[in-house]
Amino acid sequence: MTSAAALLAGLAMPAWAQTAAPAAPAGANGPGEIVVTAQKRSERLQEVPLAVSVVKGDALSAQGKPNIQGAVALVPSLNVLQSGTTLNQSIFLRGVGTSSFSIAGEPSVSTVLDGVVYARSGEAFGDLIDIDRMEVLRGPQGTLFGKNASAGVINIVSQQPTARFGGSFESSYYSGNEFRERAVLNVPITPTLLTRFTGFYGSYDGNIHNVAPNVDHKVNGYKHYGGREQVTWEPSDKAKFAFIADYHHNNDDCCAEIIGTGALTSAGVPTSSAAFQVLPTPKGDKSRTVDQDLVTRTRETGYGFSLQGDFALGTQTVTTITAYRHWKNTEIRDGDWLPQAYIGFNQLHDFGPETSHTFSQEIRLASPVHQLLSYVVGAYYSNAWSERKFTRYDQVCTPASGVAPTTLTPCTSPLANASTYPTGTADFGSRFKNLALFGQGTLNLTDRFRFIGGARYTMDQLNVFAIRRTTLAGPGINSNFDQGVYDATVAGLSNPGSYSNGVPWQGKATSTNLSGKAALQYDVTRGTTAYVSYTRGYKGPAFNVFYNLTATGTNVIAPETSNAFEAGLKNTLFGGTLVLNIDAFYTKYHNFQANNPDLVAGVVTTRFTNAGTVSTRGAEADLVWRPLRDLAINGGVAYTDAHVDRFKVAPGAAATAIIPSGTPLIYAPKWKGSLSADYRWRTGGPIDVFLGAQGSYESKELSQFSPDPVVRAQTTIHGYALVNLSAGIGDTHDRYRLTFQVRNLTDESFAAAIQSGGPGGSYRYQISRDADRYWGVTGRVNF
Repeated sequence: MTSAAALLAGLAMPAWAQTAAPAAPAGANGPGEIVVTAQKRSERLQEVPLAVSVVKGDALSAQGKPNIQGAVALVPSLNVLQSGTTLNQSIFLRGVGTSSFSIAGEPSVSTVLDGVVYARSGEAFGDLIDIDRMEVLRGPQGTLFGKNASAGVINIVSQQPTARFGGSFESSYYSGNEFRERAVLNVPITPTLLTRFTGFYGSYDGNIHNVAPNVDHKVNGYKHYGGREQVTWEPSDKAKFAFIADYHHNNDDCCAEIIGTGALTSAGVPTSSAAFQVLPTPKGDKSRTVDQDLVTRTRETGYGFSLQGDFALGTQTVTTITAYRHWKNTEIRDGDWLPQAYIGFNQLHDFGPETSHTFSQEIRLASPVHQLLSYVVGAYYSNAWSERKFTRYDQVCTPASGVAPTTLTPCTSPLANASTYPTGTADFGSRFKNLALFGQGTLNLTDRFRFIGGARYTMDQLNVFAIRRTTLAGPGINSNFDQGVYDATVAGLSNPGSYSNGVPWQGKATSTNLSGKAALQYDVTRGTTAYVSYTRGYKGPAFNVFYNLTATGTNVIAPETSNAFEAGLKNTLFGGTLVLNIDAFYTKYHNFQANNPDLVAGVVTTRFTNAGTVSTRGAEADLVWRPLRDLAINGGVAYTDAHVDRFKVAPGAAATAIIPSGTPLIYAPKWKGSLSADYRWRTGGPIDVFLGAQGSYESKELSQFSPDPVVRAQTTIHGYALVNLSAGIGDTHDRYRLTFQVRNLTDESFAAAIQSGGPGGSYRYQISRDADRYWGVTGRVNF
């Protein structure tokens, strides 16, 4: 197993041109020579004065999950929220992220693939195939990357076409009936026109058994396929063009929510609930069974195009990136977690397709690096549109005798009155328009001392609309919501749900902001660099636009701002064979945008609000050590204390909704670390042996942001450690390799997420693939 080069680094030199990396001196292939483009210019990792972790593409593949989730065990400050469907997953860095069902809220961690920004968090969770590296930039990065980078950036760089014909084919099988295939073909058409083609396929039955009579098979699996084409044309030494087109289709029966506890009172005390006469016996995070007549799943299709041009203009470099992305995600969800409708337990099924497209244009001018003042100036424009048509289907029945039976009674029973089938359909959407002007410069005061300063002026406009129509009233089915309802509510009229005029409610928010950063960098010795920095972060306005929208949720959610301080020491030792980087950080967020539990029409849902002031502070250390030519050791550790400073109650919410100061933020374990070792035994014969081991640990973390201490206690994920081992053989020229691996060797069970709101006051668990031991074998051929 090839493990990650996960390391801290520093905030970088400010030029944006994606020029080719300088050739490394002969033999200079140690960790001290790792080259990144974290600041949109190729430079040595150790020269950028900001915390950056680098995960190589091979290390990501070796994790068994070729996506951002695969990097969670390798980057100590990175965490991911796994939600009921892939549409609502989120990324967290240093304990800060945005978890929201709203179609009008942006992520806190920006994902950038080959220079193109993904506008929505859900887009970031697709398969990453033929990746060169993933760079994780921690802390606010808005000066260069924009407003949806208030907690950090995931900068992903693909393998590039080369002048040599060749390729590879890789096939994997994992226990549990999981298959993965990928192929790469590199075809140079001429010395200046290069192409590269990538295709992939994967399928998995799942790790949870749905025992419902109409289902009775494994769920939480997937079927993915897609491909990418890259064309690079370099007509002269002063111009270069890169065109990329990609497509993917995902069919996931993910992610069924397991009822992990029995019925609990509001005090967390076990109580009786008739629902548990049919529900599988709850076993906490060891539960692996559901009984749901509707399979929760996601259907997703996405594609995109980008064209990048780099041109020499005298000594300057002009870079332009034009991109378009289309994304369609359909959520199908069982919201009652039962095999059918019962008296007192209504059936609730959701169907919610979302369609989105984004156009973006970036242009920048960068100076050469090695001069008194190096700089970059540029402009960025983005237009991101999304629309969702969400329908909730309910089945409701009442006791025929007027008295509820003492046992769980299906709605099909003679003891029940005829069922009613309330439905509600909401059509809602958003359009984000963003225009930004930015600039950053590095003043080389001496050969060893530098000042870095930059600013970004941002102009945001957000437009939203929402309309919801119902057929019948019923639990979980809200009344009509359109302009008539909103006007009636504002006017204080009685029974506002009965007023309708067919006009969607519309909202608009505009905002401007000046953010930026300042940093000092000093080369203490030839191999040691120290830096300190201050960054002013910004995240644009939002609305809480989703199916359960009510009049109290139509307010504008104000922009989120932050002040971040960081100090670090980057060390390259023993002739470049050891990299040891450490940093300390403190960031305070004002008008923090967060999802808070809410009760709407008897259904536990969430409300996206300005949650007040929160802060995160801590320290991180990372190392990459190559003591021998064929031995690599990588490790990292992070201490993070992210918590509420002062909570702000949402409009219309009760005073009891205050989350106490000091409450931890969700997905922010205080301790998280990893350590891996990889060794290649050169036998002297035609076959070499490859051995690898990787371990990771994270302490307990909160999964639900709630004012209720009982809910917080019940939704706390316990700490856990994972151990993975690998062994393989391959020829001395790396033409083929066969690798066997065991993941979660000790069979450590844990929950990926825990939420309240299950039947009878129970709690719903998400259980990931890595919560069980499994094994796999991978064969790879290079040609």
